[in-house]
Amino acid sequence: MKKIRWGIIGSAGIAKRSVIPGIQQSETGEVVAIASRTLEKAQQTAKELSIPKAYGSYEDLLADPSIDSVYIPLPNHLHKEWTIRAAKAGKHVLCEKPLALNAVEAQEMVQACEEANVVFAEAFMYRYHPRYKMIKEVIDSGEIGEIRGIYANFTFNNAGDSSNVRYKKEWGGGSLYDVGVYPISAARMLLGEEPQAATAHALFSEQHGDVDMMASGILEFNHGVALTFDCGMWAAGRNVLEVLGTEGRIEVPSAFVVELNEKDNFYVSTREGKREVEVPKVNQYALQADAIGRRILSGEPLPFPPQDAVLNMKVLDACLTSAREHRRVVIE
Repeated sequence: MKKIRWGIIGSAGIAKRSVIPGIQQSETGEVVAIASRTLEKAQQTAKELSIPKAYGSYEDLLADPSIDSVYIPLPNHLHKEWTIRAAKAGKHVLCEKPLALNAVEAQEMVQACEEANVVFAEAFMYRYHPRYKMIKEVIDSGEIGEIRGIYANFTFNNAGDSSNVRYKKEWGGGSLYDVGVYPISAARMLLGEEPQAATAHALFSEQHGDVDMMASGILEFNHGVALTFDCGMWAAGRNVLEVLGTEGRIEVPSAFVVELNEKDNFYVSTREGKREVEVPKVNQYALQADAIGRRILSGEPLPFPPQDAVLNMKVLDACLTSAREHRRVVIE
């Protein structure tokens, strides 16, 4: 079987810790090269992760004709530039979330990839885990009745790392960009629709470049249903999702990131009691790579098309505007 040859543009922690091992464990892909701002750093990462080639610039990696697809884990403000440059070089692209700094940039990236006829996907790995298909099946079965609300959070405390790129406002820093996008995308996915309006309130910290270190929000969906969420980079760690229905509820204890030794399982509670739903033990990063690989190799449609990323950015734009201007924002 032909394998997709991946190049990695940047040596971010998420790439080294999760995405590169995921591609290496996938059925359809192999990592053949990595580029960093210095050749020394690229060579060090290549050695650590058994990657054959190292480049001291992103341009050199894109010029390598043996590379089919690239993964971009660069700081948010660089996503647009390097996605478009990769597309023009004929490379398929997996870009780390959030896709861009706003929906306009995201649309430009999608258009560039369409014009270059390359596959383009946003790296929301959790969506490829089979448990979300299983959760949707429970919802569709009617077991928990009609949905009345979705509640989700994603927080961690990294406030002591003052040099972190997440605290650079002009680079797309802040908790909404970094982790708020997860509850937003999850609600859109589970409800199968787009929210009509957003209201968000945030803690903007002068100690951290005036980015939102904590944010809480409500997204208004049809039929009076709402996503109530919070996200933060200066709070105790949580990443939990709950779907509340008229007859029961679904709890997902590790909704987005599953730590070592934690369970991927979820729980369904109704009048009959509470049951644990066991899900397969899988590498969601490998499944993400395989979905892209199958799209490239056989034309199988992506489960989440590129335009979905633009829609998610529209919601994020509304949340950021709401938090800055202290008002409800209608989403067109």
